[in-house]
Amino acid sequence: MKKYMLLGLLVAVLTVPTPARCQAKEIAQLALNIEKLNQFRQILQQLYDAYKIISDGYNKIKNIAEGNYKIHEVFLDGLYLVNPNVKKYHRVADIIAGQIAMVKEYKAAYKSLSASEVFTKGELDYLSDVYKRLIDDSIQNLDELTMILTSKQLRASDDERLAGIDRIYEDVQQKLMFLRTFNRQHAMIAVQKMREKTEIGNIQDLNGLENQ
Repeated sequence: MKKYMLLGLLVAVLTVPTPARCQAKEIAQLALNIEKLNQFRQILQQLYDAYKIISDGYNKIKNIAEGNYKIHEVFLDGLYLVNPNVKKYHRVADIIAGQIAMVKEYKAAYKSLSASEVFTKGELDYLSDVYKRLIDDSIQNLDELTMILTSKQLRASDDERLAGIDRIYEDVQQKLMFLRTFNRQHAMIAVQKMREKTEIGNIQDLNGLENQ
């Protein structure tokens, strides 16, 4: 329809007198410009519609991604919190009791072995070093236990925390067994040394009597 209108305008321009023909050309040019403008508007509208479709799709994906991230973030933050039931786990008390027992038993053993007066200074230094390493390792166990039971220190699930407590408990029990075995061995060594010392003293006494 628009093409017919333009054709009519051109015919009218050709049939009018020369003075009016210039004005008619301007009208025809204006009509062409209007047509081009309408076409350009249609192209812009199509581009805008396409952009809107793409933009809406992107926003939907973005919102879904952000939503999933927030859910994930809440879950991970929750792993920083310690379940009260984990703190009440019976092996926590067993670990602390084991640590207290180690300290008491090593102090009593070292005091007794030192008082026996049958060990040299070098041997007593060795005993002291063994006890010190054992207690230093035990302190590391307590530090790890504290981290597991303290919120905002470790990101872990309840099962992971319980597994960590079990591992510490087993390690403490092994250290306690080693300490007790070590103490028994050196108590036996002390008894043997005292017997030898007594026997040597008896022999010296006999030799002294014979020499009189």
